[in-house]
Amino acid sequence: MSVIDSLVPILVPIACGCVLPILIIWFDIRKKMNDTNKRTEIVLAAIEKNPNMDIEELMKKISPKKKLLKEKLLTKLLWGCITALLGLVLIGIGAWLGWVGGSNPSDILTASCFGFTMLAIGIAFLISYFMGKKMLAKEIEAEEQLLTAEANSK
Repeated sequence: MSVIDSLVPILVPIACGCVLPILIIWFDIRKKMNDTNKRTEIVLAAIEKNPNMDIEELMKKISPKKKLLKEKLLTKLLWGCITALLGLVLIGIGAWLGWVGGSNPSDILTASCFGFTMLAIGIAFLISYFMGKKMLAKEIEAEEQLLTAEANSK
């Protein structure tokens, strides 16, 4: 057995558990910095061309739109349904592998464990959606009235 063969079982979990999340966060931060730099360049170019321009109005137009509470809750509902369904499918695959027989018991256990984990995450998202919907009903209504008032004033 070579050194590489003995290192692979150690390096793969380290790469998936440590390096991958760090890279994802780094890419996200880098994207946000690039977006901010682009907006800054646009504002500076606008100021150079027209110094009397209303900068606050320009910033409102080019800044990214914030998600409404209703959109955030609907995103939780979507992810809750997706992960719960995926969990049920994985549990079904584990049950089917056990029922058919001839499968490796570790495959059955792995599918079932991932399935129950995904199902639990999906249920957590769904609970978060329904609790948030109940608790934030007044804020969502106020947001919708504010948007309606803004749309009517334009």
